[in-house]
Amino acid sequence: MTKDFAPIEISTERLVLLPWRPSEASIMFRWASNPAIGPAAGWPPHTSVEESREIIATVFSAPETYALELRTEGVPIGSVALKRGPAMSPALLESGIEGIEADAELGYWLAEPYWGRGLMSEAVRAVIARAFEELGHRRLWCGHFEGNGRSQRTMTSCGFVYHHTVHNRPTLLGDLRTEHFYVLERG
Repeated sequence: MTKDFAPIEISTERLVLLPWRPSEASIMFRWASNPAIGPAAGWPPHTSVEESREIIATVFSAPETYALELRTEGVPIGSVALKRGPAMSPALLESGIEGIEADAELGYWLAEPYWGRGLMSEAVRAVIARAFEELGHRRLWCGHFEGNGRSQRTMTSCGFVYHHTVHNRPTLLGDLRTEHFYVLERG
């Protein structure tokens, strides 16, 4: 049985993961307006600080959704989230995988200036530990769209293994893509 999500702060060697704050809309816009970020994950670049503020108030206010802050900088540089139930990808929920409703899905993005430093893998490992040890999940899922090798490398470096592919998956960009799903089971 999984426990209810509750906002907490998670610390790692280089990062602090904590809930997003409305006051961080301008920094979110700075990163999320970059066309190298959102489209790789299937969402459009942000077009204004107001849009980023609205996304913090709606999407990023969901339980177990964290801003990643470098300890040395104290400002968000990305996000990582655990989603379960109806918040999980429709492609997973409609997959027919037995017990999927008790699982959780991991999603993340990182500002481009911080790519290649192992920061996202560090954050993902911390959230995996929370999901298994504190929230009681037995399986976690994660997906990446075709061509997003950075996301795939993060998944595999954190122990996720390929499970299945879904073709013609609609995105928030209005296109259809191929998405590869990976799974990690509690050891």
